[in-house]
Amino acid sequence: MSSSISKRLIVVAAAAALVIGAQAAQAQTAPLSAQESDPNVMGWMQGFPPPADKMITQPDSDYFSFPKLRWSVCHLREFLPTEEISRGLGAPAPLSYPSPAEFAELSAQIDALTFTPINGDAEMTWEESLFANYTDGMLILHEGQVVYERYFGCLEEDGKHAIMSMTKSITGLLGEILVAEGVLDDTLLVRDVIPEIGDSAFASATVREVMDMTTGVQYSEDYSDPNADIWVYSRAASPLPKPEGYDGPDGYWEYLQQVEPEGEHGDAFHYKTINSDMLGWMISRVTGKAVTELASERLWRPMGAEQDAYQTVDGKGVPFAGGGVTAGLRDLGRLGQLMLNGGEINGQRLFSAQVVETIAAGGDPSKFAGFPTIPNGSYTSQWWVFHNEHGAYAARGVHGQTIYVDPTAEMVLVRLASFPRAQNGFIDPTSLPAYQAVAEFLMGR
Repeated sequence: MSSSISKRLIVVAAAAALVIGAQAAQAQTAPLSAQESDPNVMGWMQGFPPPADKMITQPDSDYFSFPKLRWSVCHLREFLPTEEISRGLGAPAPLSYPSPAEFAELSAQIDALTFTPINGDAEMTWEESLFANYTDGMLILHEGQVVYERYFGCLEEDGKHAIMSMTKSITGLLGEILVAEGVLDDTLLVRDVIPEIGDSAFASATVREVMDMTTGVQYSEDYSDPNADIWVYSRAASPLPKPEGYDGPDGYWEYLQQVEPEGEHGDAFHYKTINSDMLGWMISRVTGKAVTELASERLWRPMGAEQDAYQTVDGKGVPFAGGGVTAGLRDLGRLGQLMLNGGEINGQRLFSAQVVETIAAGGDPSKFAGFPTIPNGSYTSQWWVFHNEHGAYAARGVHGQTIYVDPTAEMVLVRLASFPRAQNGFIDPTSLPAYQAVAEFLMGR
């Protein structure tokens, strides 16, 4: 790897642009298997001190490359500054489980389920799919009860895991709550909410176009291109001191002020992380609160989370609304159950049912293209909607992160993973039919 690309990778890692994943992994034709790359097997950061060749440190440029990735996803705040999403001081709301005997039987039955991947490969079992997709944690709730829970690799039941772009769905959920409550008007232009956006391409987009990522803004996330916009964004967001002579934007929000136009607002869905940070800025402006504080107040505290979450921040303390959250598996299950229940959990209503109805209905499928594993999909409020026979929708993040909500099966599935490649298109052919198989099994109980 050239020194110039290595320096850029350092900046990206420091800026917590977690959407990138590992370029080295993408170049590999046969990465280590899930079992071979298990952090405990690899010996990462074991010993006092660990051997030099087993250390993963900042500002090394490769701490988020495979296989080091498989350790780093559980240790992100050891590399980057973060802000807490507090669960508060109350007792957590307990999750419901079957009897130990029934839970063990259900787990064994689910592990033995078989399905055929989308690509037509040989039939595989549910348990085989967990290893094929480098799963670190899997939780399944059915009719409000935990029926499956397993941990692998770096993740244990009291641990936390980076959720990558599932962060966007938390940001989008907060935005949709504010829209439903009349605090944020999604028909306004961005410049009406953030006047200092100036002449940025965002200025003339509506709040809704930002929420649904149908803005016409220039932003390339082609991580193999050293001149892509992602690198400029990452340099701006880096919490490390800017190098001598640096004259670019400083922080997420300064970058957003200089975005150039590309295409027309409203024409088509374009997955671009800067939309999430633009939404995060508008949320903070209309509420007077950081997205971390609002997520604590509206979600983590009232839903009875058992662990604080945390979110990476830029050099000015602005949370990364597009990908910076790390959280516990069970709390993500609570968040999914909150969505399945239409805004209610533990007998309390946290927000209007209209919020979930809007998200579950999806966006305009005619504007959604380029995702062959989701052929009938759409995107709205930073959530992915499948428009399948079960009405499923999901929060998704690179390397295999998912909160998958299946209203028909009354199922919530949460997967945390560290798949070697950053594109979920490599995982979907195995994952999506596996989710359908377990949904049908649970419906048939």
